[in-house]
Amino acid sequence: MPSIGPLYVHAANAPYVPHGLPLVIVMTGFTDAGSAVSQVIDVLREDVAADPLVAFSNDVLLDYRARRPVVSFDEDHLTDYRPPRLELTLSHDTNGRPFLALTGYEPDFAWDAFVASILDLAASYGVASVTWVHAIAMPVPHTRPIGTTVSGTRSDLIEAHSVWRPRTQVPATVGHLLELSFSQEGAEVASFVLLIPHYLADTEYPAAALTALESISLATGLSLPADDLREQNRVFLTKVDEQIADNDELGTMVHSLEERYDQYMAGAPHRTAVLGEYEIPSADELAAELERYLATQRSTDDDKRP
Repeated sequence: MPSIGPLYVHAANAPYVPHGLPLVIVMTGFTDAGSAVSQVIDVLREDVAADPLVAFSNDVLLDYRARRPVVSFDEDHLTDYRPPRLELTLSHDTNGRPFLALTGYEPDFAWDAFVASILDLAASYGVASVTWVHAIAMPVPHTRPIGTTVSGTRSDLIEAHSVWRPRTQVPATVGHLLELSFSQEGAEVASFVLLIPHYLADTEYPAAALTALESISLATGLSLPADDLREQNRVFLTKVDEQIADNDELGTMVHSLEERYDQYMAGAPHRTAVLGEYEIPSADELAAELERYLATQRSTDDDKRP
């Protein structure tokens, strides 16, 4: 049972928040293919100037036993305890433009209360728009641009950037509930679902984070730092391509994915078919081979460190 107490507390000496700012929501949850969300959270917390506004209560919202915090052990004593963070900040992009950012974990408990609190906070700050991103695994090749499914109330973004429009039911996240609630209140809302190659879904795929940042920029006009991710992605793709080039079977699998992807993308403008319905090769061996290779590369890099 979660503890009973305040859902959040306002930060001491919180800065003034101008009305009319965009709200960006980035929360880890049910799925995070390619660690897209986790990487974007790191960017918004480490590479973007941010002042805390609201800190949400772990004791009320977090299931500690399901997602245990990290504690550091140094030979014979404990040195550090790092609990998860779910917070709202006033942040500034690389051009100094302010925006609100809700970053951290998806709450395990009190979804209705949490969503109500976010709507109240958004109203009090006069939020102008709401944008959120998440990522799912799909049978698509890494040699093609990462596509997105766009939903919400921004028809311009949906028409221009949504490559897959399914009719389906999926396990809900708090992000979905926030999108639905904001939409029902008449807010400008854009949700970007990134379609990540399924054989790279369990890796930390820099291109996934790059696409997430680009999607946020499309919806908000914000300029977010991405140079480090671009370099990481260049190195990552070089390693993946080297592995595929050395393995004819993997190359054949990727080529099959490319053919089916290109066939799908050449279809009608409003594609509602499920990408997964196309006959595709099994990704199990491809994913296993790539993961073994990348793990080997990580071990080699670690050995080179002083």
